Amino acid sequence: MNRLKAIAAGLLPAIVFLLPVASPGADGFPRVNGIPTLAPVLKKVIPAVVNISTEKTVLVRRRGFPFQNDPFFRRFFDSVPERRDDGTREQRRSGIGSGVIIDAAEGYVITNNHVIDGADNVYVTLGDGRRFEAEVVGTDPETDVAVIRIEAEDLVEIPLGDSENLQVGDFAVAIGNPFRLGQTVTLGIISALGRSGLGIESYEDFIQTDASINPGNSGGALINMKGELVGINTAIIGPNANIGIGFAIPVNMAMNVTGQLIKHGEVRRGRLGVVVQPLTADLAQAFGLDSRKGAVIVEVEPESPADEAGLMPGDVVLSVDDEPIDSSANMRNYIGLLRVGSKVKLDILRDGREKTLTAVIVARKLVATEGGRIDRRLGGAKLVVQEETETARAGVLLKEVAQGSPARRNGLRTGDLILSVNRRRVKNIEQMRDLVEKGRPILLNMLRGKRAMFLALRP
Repeated sequence: MNRLKAIAAGLLPAIVFLLPVASPGADGFPRVNGIPTLAPVLKKVIPAVVNISTEKTVLVRRRGFPFQNDPFFRRFFDSVPERRDDGTREQRRSGIGSGVIIDAAEGYVITNNHVIDGADNVYVTLGDGRRFEAEVVGTDPETDVAVIRIEAEDLVEIPLGDSENLQVGDFAVAIGNPFRLGQTVTLGIISALGRSGLGIESYEDFIQTDASINPGNSGGALINMKGELVGINTAIIGPNANIGIGFAIPVNMAMNVTGQLIKHGEVRRGRLGVVVQPLTADLAQAFGLDSRKGAVIVEVEPESPADEAGLMPGDVVLSVDDEPIDSSANMRNYIGLLRVGSKVKLDILRDGREKTLTAVIVARKLVATEGGRIDRRLGGAKLVVQEETETARAGVLLKEVAQGSPARRNGLRTGDLILSVNRRRVKNIEQMRDLVEKGRPILLNMLRGKRAMFLALRP
């Protein structure tokens, strides 16, 4: 026995030596036994990245048997799909994407709006194979951010990084579900920062990366070498597959939007009341500026916060809340993410002199919106405000209700005028939004033509 103990003691150093030992290298990559590897980082992060699948009903138009809607012929051809009056028929379609768990306790998952847009059902599959149907918490098409929620135990949330600290040349890792393959990891670098004007979203401040991003990666994670989330993979340049140019929403922007989606189900953007344009070289020279950084105010809306603060056309905005403004897109992004009631400090240049003005952001007046932004049951309905006239009552008008949409299946039709929600009078979209409670019945009092009616929408 003593001899065995001695042999074991002699082997112990060798056994310890053979165990993997992770240590950082000079290049920033973790090392195991001296070999660069991301495995220790990814082992902690991958469980927080999920696969998302969706199902939705769409209408397709196709040629069919000319008598397929005739009851006599359908007795003999039961397999022939019945066409609708407009020559279309409903078809179920599926989609794929990715998501990132940001709150394990509450089950919140962040993804792209375009991944779940119009979906009737959303499913989340975890790395361990468990599958859950998800609830849509809120969406923001203007930044392409959405939040969904699952009820599950033993979830792993991802650590959050700071996208403001990113630099061109930093290593970046994309994790997602390309082409339905399941969790896939690709490595690249940060190729550029602050990409805008691409026409992908209304608010653009993209991180550009050459880490391979393909269809199905949308909504997945872009992480740094510490395993921290720095972006949400969103788009690529290329027809069908990655060519080395991919874009991600910075995590700081995404989390700003996420907080409002969780609280309100939507982003309640504020309004300053200005129209701005880029500061070109010619304009910079005309304004006596050495730099082209800034945004030129070309129009101030009367009685807006900008007007009350004293802003004027021709003012050059140099910074907002001490954050330098590099371009008109930069200013639009910053103002667009401010919450209603926020006080904002603007450093401007007017007639060669710098001035500081303060404005209070107010709520944007909604004249139109997509019903799904208020509640999933209203999805596919375009809502517009109808002002009161001598011949028309004030209310929220359903200008269009898409065939096969949740709103259509819930009994809503194009031309319906909503007068009250849950027995409370509504004259605009803001009032309707405040009265609709997610997960609770919605009682609508409407006019359909000249006929008054009630319609109850169940959760």
